[in-house]
Amino acid sequence: MDGTGLYLYGVVRPGRRLPAALCGVGAPPGELRLVTARSTAAVVSDAPAGLRARRRDLPAHWDLLLALASGGRPVLPMGFGSVAPDEQTVRERLAAAEPWHLESLERVAGRLELNVKAAVSDDGLEALMREDPQVRRLRDELHRDPGYVASIRLGETVAAGLGRRARHAAREVMDDLAALAVASAEGPAAPDSVRSTSFLVDARRQDAFRAVAERLAARHRDAVVLRVSGPLPCYSFVTREAPAPASRTATRTG
Repeated sequence: MDGTGLYLYGVVRPGRRLPAALCGVGAPPGELRLVTARSTAAVVSDAPAGLRARRRDLPAHWDLLLALASGGRPVLPMGFGSVAPDEQTVRERLAAAEPWHLESLERVAGRLELNVKAAVSDDGLEALMREDPQVRRLRDELHRDPGYVASIRLGETVAAGLGRRARHAAREVMDDLAALAVASAEGPAAPDSVRSTSFLVDARRQDAFRAVAERLAARHRDAVVLRVSGPLPCYSFVTREAPAPASRTATRTG
């Protein structure tokens, strides 16, 4: 990027007070301000020259979004690296997307996003041995006739069984947690987890949600390990706006 234009952090309501202790991306850090169009406003700073996903800039973007969203205050977060050419373009895009932005701001007001990842538990082998006759049979065969092929077969069967138990427990956990949330959204699969689900939770119920997650983690500890992350900016629960006309340069504003 050549340092022209505006760097975009998120969409908020007009008149929103910005965190005084935080600055934007770039070196020196960009000064934050609002660009307003009718019923919505974009949090922006001047776009720095040569913007990259540097160690300082990524946390600056993320920390600002966390501060804007703290306590369930509504903000529609943008991904790192969103840039518009000028204020007029930002105002035009805000005006065009106003219905979608207002809907999303209302949806996340007073709420926050918590993510729960479920991974295979290393403590599940004993339970798997008790429950799965095929695993017991392969274990006994390996004891009687040790060998590389038998060892591989047992390892693959154990891994598949542990994964199956983890997925089953994760499904029960996520269903129970969904009852405490306003909405839920499945995340992409990851190598270190069998399931990743984000929950939109009333800010006042965050502690209750975490307490239930801890009890569920203890109940299913021989099948799955749970990790709760957040509060997070509500990326997973922002209503997507209509695409910009093909004749215009697309500028992401929510």
